[in-house]
Amino acid sequence: MKKIQITATLIALLALAPMISACHTTAGVGEDMSQGGHALTNSANANAPSSPHP
Repeated sequence: MKKIQITATLIALLALAPMISACHTTAGVGEDMSQGGHALTNSANANAPSSPHP
């Protein structure tokens, strides 16, 4: 049981490593969130119907 818990912890830490290293500051996190929001908005605008349905 202990080996499974250690293995799960290691997998979780390895999965989080890229996210932690991607943003070194709070400002970096804000910029990443902003870019994600812009991408979502642009995608929604590009896929919106050209005329509303009655």
